[in-house]
Amino acid sequence: MQTDQMLDEIRDINLSYLLLAKQMLHDDRVSAMYRLGINQDLADILDKLTSAQLIKMAASNMLLCRFRFDDRLIAEMLSNDSREQSVSKSHVAILMAGKPAEAVA
Repeated sequence: MQTDQMLDEIRDINLSYLLLAKQMLHDDRVSAMYRLGINQDLADILDKLTSAQLIKMAASNMLLCRFRFDDRLIAEMLSNDSREQSVSKSHVAILMAGKPAEAVA
């Protein structure tokens, strides 16, 4: 993959992520904060972004979203193809809920 193409893909992902985050925050703020893994401060910032700011932010050459876990157990539970997926997903949700939302740096 060429560098220009990769940067275009990153911008597309960023824009999709930011649009989804804003919509989720608008629909159900508390649930969105949990699902996105963000704290109140970051939710306030995202919620107040104008369209121009959102597009400018999405144009970054860095991914704005990232995996919320670095735990092998959680990764294996999410990717496991078992018949007990509902139990596994519930267990993952419990484990993820115990992790604090990261502070805005």
